[in-house]
Amino acid sequence: MIIRTDVELANATDVGCERTVNEDYYVFVEPQDDAEFARRGRLILVADGVGGHKGGRIASRLAAHTIRDIFLSSPARSPRDVLIAGFLQAQRTIQEQAATSPDLDGMGTTCTSAILKDGQCTVGHIGDSRLYLIREGRARQISRDHTVVNDLLRDGAITPEQALTHEKLHVLSTALGVGQPLGADFPDEPLALQPEDILLFCSDGLHGLVNDDELASVTVDQPLAQACSELIAWAKVRGGPDNITIQLVRIMPETFSPLSGGVMTS
Repeated sequence: MIIRTDVELANATDVGCERTVNEDYYVFVEPQDDAEFARRGRLILVADGVGGHKGGRIASRLAAHTIRDIFLSSPARSPRDVLIAGFLQAQRTIQEQAATSPDLDGMGTTCTSAILKDGQCTVGHIGDSRLYLIREGRARQISRDHTVVNDLLRDGAITPEQALTHEKLHVLSTALGVGQPLGADFPDEPLALQPEDILLFCSDGLHGLVNDDELASVTVDQPLAQACSELIAWAKVRGGPDNITIQLVRIMPETFSPLSGGVMTS
């Protein structure tokens, strides 16, 4: 695996303290060919399957592989169009697979993904995995949680205090592969990146136990691989009831320019 030196990359996944199956999945991919990389950029993705151990594990992998394949083969030049095409195909693929067996009925997955290209981050997102931007020592959530409680908060039906103890605190309002139409977010405008920015992609097994200030403090001023290990350790010390998956990408200042990309998937 070769990762171009304009970014520092680290990623890790852990089954946690209570689960026996890891339903999370992550992908990082960047074309090895320079011309292809200039055209496509690089894809980062975290998915967290739902619908039972078997179904959730299958759904997260189907989504990740489908979006990766679309990213590597799509003729579209707009990163946003590539992500939309990838999510739509993943929706169809998961639903077709679910129809083959009663054991897979209702399976789906979260998916938080981004294409980094020309100094910009284009996002596609569904569910309650998250993307954070860590800049100047502060973490800001970029993605929007698709949960019943977050929808109630948005509509003013409950208060932030009520949300903390709501019986549907962790219930998704939508997921990839579940229902029609596709309920994903594809912001119109990409996020402009700056030198030393850190992008943090994670499943709820991390952000449910480690707060935003802690995410920032652990990732700043140390190698990202060490930050991944520390964040997973923090989540497990606090009970680790769910799978924990993290991808961290730091924009390196000495090479900041249109982003340049080896292939890695997991």
